[in-house]
Amino acid sequence: MSNQETPFNIAIPDSDLDLLKRKLELHRFPDELEDSEWDYGVPLPEMERLTKYWKDVYIPNKWREEEATLNRELPQFTKGIEVEGYGTLSIHYVHQKSKVVDAIPLLFVHGWPGNFLEARKILPLLVEASPDHPSFHVVALSLPGFGFSDGPKQKGFALPQYAEVCNKLMLSLGYNEYATQGGDWGSVITRENALRHGKKHVKAWHTNFPLGELPSLKRPLLLLSHFIFGHSAKETAGLARSKRFLEKGTGYFKEQATAPQTIGYSLADSPVGLLAWIYEKLATGTDEYKWTDDEVLTWISIYWFSKAGPTASARIYYEAMKASPKAFSSTVDTGIPTGYSYFPKEISQLPRSWLWVPSLVFESEQEKGGHFAAHEVPELLVRDLRKMFGKGSPAYGVVPGKTGYK
Repeated sequence: MSNQETPFNIAIPDSDLDLLKRKLELHRFPDELEDSEWDYGVPLPEMERLTKYWKDVYIPNKWREEEATLNRELPQFTKGIEVEGYGTLSIHYVHQKSKVVDAIPLLFVHGWPGNFLEARKILPLLVEASPDHPSFHVVALSLPGFGFSDGPKQKGFALPQYAEVCNKLMLSLGYNEYATQGGDWGSVITRENALRHGKKHVKAWHTNFPLGELPSLKRPLLLLSHFIFGHSAKETAGLARSKRFLEKGTGYFKEQATAPQTIGYSLADSPVGLLAWIYEKLATGTDEYKWTDDEVLTWISIYWFSKAGPTASARIYYEAMKASPKAFSSTVDTGIPTGYSYFPKEISQLPRSWLWVPSLVFESEQEKGGHFAAHEVPELLVRDLRKMFGKGSPAYGVVPGKTGYK
């Protein structure tokens, strides 16, 4: 497999920018009930402000500047990855090497509604050379159907295929042994990758979105502990937060897991519809993070200008959940060193006893941060990765010969 990389720069045609502006000019907002605020979804004043700014300021004055900044900050490439049964897909990715030659190769995998921009803030921290902590060679791909990667054209592209792309990409870059990090779908995909390619290629994995299953007769000791000992105040609050999310925050999940093409017409044709669909998750999934309008619109614009179109990204829910219905509700041991970081405003917070697996070697509980930890609190996520792979940790040196520091 060739190590050759094709450099990539974001360069959206003027015609695409003009079309986006015209569509925004033709928007039609719904009405809104009095005092509804966020109870019914994104408030109308929020959408009015963001739409006007997108149309009148961001497109004509900000996008080209942001495009140039992204191209300058993020070393981007594309590479053809052959996926069994699906042909060769052009995969877009960021690849930043540390100046430390023996740094740890790390694959970062985003979720939905994330994208490769989630690695933007952690990248300079991870590659930083220091005698006090390990350094990393970082690869952050756009998953198939996201960003500037090709989307699959045939049905059935599920977790095994996403894992295949991840592993083949790392191998093609010369990283035969590497570690992974991911949240949201990134957690599920890196776990799948570890199960399929662990020990030989994937040496350790870390997630800020640990997943587990409810106590049941399949896990009798856990079920007994649940009823006899109960949970701490913090765990009880976490369960309540998880319940609220299931009751009020999973409509998008059910729609995309059952009829992604139906919502896809809105996502592909209406920039206002796309903005509302994704902005709701950005705003409600964070720990009081103050998103700037520019941040939000860059994020949404990546979806709007994505190579396969925004509908392609939604299909991951349909295909993956059809093939693996318990992808988000099972406790799985990968058999390789595993690390968990717990953030207080994560959308799902289960008791640690429900999440425990024999290969768990690192845990860290943070005081702030939500679902988009890499973007919200990059320094905290990076600190955990440095600790997990640093001296004194069971994961130190698990990538043979690549400790990253002395």
